[in-house]
Amino acid sequence: MPLYEFRCPDCGPFEQSHPMTAVPAATGCIECDGPAPRRVSAPRLGHLRSPEMALLDRTARSAHEPDTVSAPPPRRRSTPMSTDPRHRTLPRP
Repeated sequence: MPLYEFRCPDCGPFEQSHPMTAVPAATGCIECDGPAPRRVSAPRLGHLRSPEMALLDRTARSAHEPDTVSAPPPRRRSTPMSTDPRHRTLPRP
C-alpha cells in the first residue's frame, strides 16, 4: 500500500499507508487526533529498484564515500585474438 502524507495544523506532517482505492481526504492526527487534510506530495520514485536508481545512488554516495581501488582494472584487447595458427602467416597492417 502506498504512503500518503497528511498535515495536522498543530502537530505538523505525518504519513499513513492506505489502499489506493480508499484514500481519505482527511484523517485524524496520530498525536492529537485533530483533523489532518491530505497533502499533495512528490512521488517517491527514489525507492524503486532498477539499474538506473542503483547508478544514481552509487554516484551520489561516491561524492562522500569514494570507492577504494587496490589495483587498476585488467587490460582488454580491442580486437579478439585468434588461436588459429594459419592466421600468423597472414600479412599484418
